Amino acid sequence: MHKTRKPLLPLFFLSPLFLAACAVTAPHATTAQLDAATATKWYSPLPSVTAAAAAKADLPHQGSVTALANWWQSFGDPLLVELIASAQAASPSVTAAASRIAQARSAVVNTGAASGPNLSAAANASRGINQLNVPLASLGNAGLQASWEIDLWGGNRAAQDAAQARLAGSQAGWHDARVSVAAEVANTYLNLRTCELLVNVAKDDVTSRTETSRLTGLLANAGFTAPANAALARASNAQSQSMLTMQRTQCDMQVKALVALTTFTEPEIRSKMSKNDVFTASTAMNSIAIQALPAQLLAQRPDVFAAQQEVAAASGDVGSAQAGKYPRLGLSGSLGLQGISSGGVSVNGATWSIGPVSVTLPILDGGRSSAAVDLANANYEAASANYRAKVRSAVREVEEALLSLQSANDRLQDAAIATEGYGAAFVASEARFKSGLGSLSDLEDTRRTALAAKTALLNVERERSAAWVALYRAVGGGWTPSAKAM
Repeated sequence: MHKTRKPLLPLFFLSPLFLAACAVTAPHATTAQLDAATATKWYSPLPSVTAAAAAKADLPHQGSVTALANWWQSFGDPLLVELIASAQAASPSVTAAASRIAQARSAVVNTGAASGPNLSAAANASRGINQLNVPLASLGNAGLQASWEIDLWGGNRAAQDAAQARLAGSQAGWHDARVSVAAEVANTYLNLRTCELLVNVAKDDVTSRTETSRLTGLLANAGFTAPANAALARASNAQSQSMLTMQRTQCDMQVKALVALTTFTEPEIRSKMSKNDVFTASTAMNSIAIQALPAQLLAQRPDVFAAQQEVAAASGDVGSAQAGKYPRLGLSGSLGLQGISSGGVSVNGATWSIGPVSVTLPILDGGRSSAAVDLANANYEAASANYRAKVRSAVREVEEALLSLQSANDRLQDAAIATEGYGAAFVASEARFKSGLGSLSDLEDTRRTALAAKTALLNVERERSAAWVALYRAVGGGWTPSAKAM
């Protein structure tokens, strides 16, 4: 008695269902995350600030171009907002980041297309004698061709996830480029404004030393003071002129830096600044207040988020590489219409086919598939290490910015008191000198001290401004992953 053999063909077609249950085992896409200690810690310039108080702190622009401008308006200078908008429109780094978004979107479309069936249409017609002893014939056909590589192991899906993660990372990169440009323009502009204030201090110093030199010259000519004192006064006056020239040169260099960053010409920038000369760093900072920052903001930095997405993308690459070591199953088919006319006889009809079903299995590839998996794993480890480094760097930048801000705030009042006191001492010393009761050396000593105090005050105010810009940059400009890139 012979046993009946079960047909193998149904099992062959059902095999993809069983094989699909086995998927690649890529490393977890969110392995590199902020650890629990970091995620719950609050970075504050004031030790007494609590999380509840920090939750009320004003944060930057939340990834919105409009809100970004509103945040910079807190500086009380509309020209700064205008310069930032111009720089972002002209910045090659922002443009390049936008092009990377377009490239990533194309990659997402390509990987998505590889995961599904492909369908194409074709048509052709011919007329002639194709065989001997067969009359002239006309032949035409049109149809649809379909093909589909079944994603047995999830490799195509992993590649699509990787492309999607890189798209999210490139969108975050666009925000990061925009925030970087804003911070660079703000720093340059604030440097220029501080430089102008220092020019005014230098001008006042030149005026004072010029008058001292004139009076000392008159006294020397009348024989009431030694010629050496007149020479000292002239030297002091020349030194002040030199300092003024140097300070003006530094301001000119800052103007040219703004020209390079924005779309404005140098005459346009100088004209705009001459119409907007009421800015002081102290006034600009008084309207901005923040008490603390949550560590969760580190995950909102565009560069940190992009690094995290690269970890996810690298994980997808591992899965795609692993799938390359396993069998590949392909299915194709066609559906069409065909017609032939020969010797006065015409025949028309439909044609269709399913198959062939093809299975390919890499057997001997010289270790290429294994090397691809090793490379993908190495890239994943590198992406994870880069993410952790980004987080550590972000923590450091936030804490340094907060420390700088607190230091500047603590020193600002002392610097103001010193400026006021040394200024009063100089006024008194100058009055004694003019009345003939004080010496020129005492006058020059108090002058230098008063000048240094004024300069120090302006520099502390500039440090505070720079600390705010650094803090804005350190938290990614308040960007959130849900923000629209373009």
